[in-house]
Amino acid sequence: MEVKLDTIIFYVKDVQNLKIFYRDNFNLKIIEEDDIWVLLNAGNINIGLHKMGKEYAEKISSNKTNNNVKIVFEVTMPINDAREELISKGIKMKEIKTFENYNYWLCDGTDPEGNVFQLKKRK
Repeated sequence: MEVKLDTIIFYVKDVQNLKIFYRDNFNLKIIEEDDIWVLLNAGNINIGLHKMGKEYAEKISSNKTNNNVKIVFEVTMPINDAREELISKGIKMKEIKTFENYNYWLCDGTDPEGNVFQLKKRK
């Protein structure tokens, strides 16, 4: 079987809030949307934001979805500038890091629901 990854879907509490977050901070294009769903284009892949069911949302006590997925955005500007731009908008960002024999700088942040995203820039 040959496949191509098309879309990653996040089940979220507030579709509209996260739509605005990803559209405004990462310039993602809205492909489609309705009351419980938004599909954003992120280059070679789409990101779907689907409203989670009420019974699941009630089990989450904090503002975190506790998932194990990280979205990685490769940036064209210097990673320090990208990080500072997001921090200036009140977005929580960690320090920039890299690994031995790895050709990228990395910096993690979190969206309004606690989902982790990463900025990536070639050295």
